[in-house]
Amino acid sequence: MIIVRNLSKSFPPDHQILSRLSFQADEGELIALIGGSGSGKTTLFRCLSLKDKWDEGQYIYDGKDISGIGGLEQFKYRKDWAFLEEKPNLNPRKSALKNVLSGLFFHKAWWRILSGTTSSDDHMTAMDYLDKVGLLEKAHEPIEKLSGGEKQRVAVAKALIRGAKVIFADEPVSGLDPEAAMRVLEDLKSICEKDKVIIFCSLHQVELAEKFGSRIWGLSGGRLVVDIAGRRLTHREKELIF
Repeated sequence: MIIVRNLSKSFPPDHQILSRLSFQADEGELIALIGGSGSGKTTLFRCLSLKDKWDEGQYIYDGKDISGIGGLEQFKYRKDWAFLEEKPNLNPRKSALKNVLSGLFFHKAWWRILSGTTSSDDHMTAMDYLDKVGLLEKAHEPIEKLSGGEKQRVAVAKALIRGAKVIFADEPVSGLDPEAAMRVLEDLKSICEKDKVIIFCSLHQVELAEKFGSRIWGLSGGRLVVDIAGRRLTHREKELIF
C-alpha cells in the first residue's frame, strides 16, 4: 500500500509542478494517470520512485514513512520498484532472455555476478516470465530485432523477475500501433490481477485509461482533479483534466 499526503514540488524560482497531492494506492490496482502536457505526470512518477526529491509532503510505503530517508535506505526500497519508460532500458545487442535475466542482478550470489554465470533455475524462471508476456518464442532474439511493443513486454518481464511490487510505467505505449499497445496493457492488467502488483501507468489516450485502469487519476496544473474507479469519463471530468 502507498499513502501520500500533501505532496508538493516546485522548480526554481517559483514554478510549481505538483500541488498538495493526496491519495492511496492499494495492491492489485492499475492506476491510469491522464493529463495534458506539463500537468506533472512524469514528475509525480519520478518523486514516487525516489528519483527526484519533493518540497513537502508525507510518503508512506508498506506502512513505513519514507519521506526523509537517505540514499542507502532509498536503494533498499528501489529494489521493490521498477520504472518503465517510453523507450525501454534494454541492451539492444543482447537477447530478450539475457535482458530479463539482468533483472536478477540484486538477487544473485556475489560469485555468480563476478563470473557472469546463471543457474539453470534462473534461466527457467526468466523463460517463465517471457512466456507470461507471450514472448517465449522470442527468447533468443536480440532486442534490436524486436518491435516496439515486444521491447516493452520484455521490459515488463524484466521488472517482474526482479520482484517488483510497484511498477511506474511512463507512457509505455506511446508510439506503438493499436494492437501492440493493447497487448502491453493487457499484460500489465493481468499482472495486477494475478500478482497483486501496484501499477501506475500514464497514458495519452483516454480510451485506453477507461478500458484498462482499475482507477483513473486526472492531473491538471499539478493537482489531482479526478480520482475515480475505472469507467468512462463524463464530459465534465474530461473538462476538468484537459
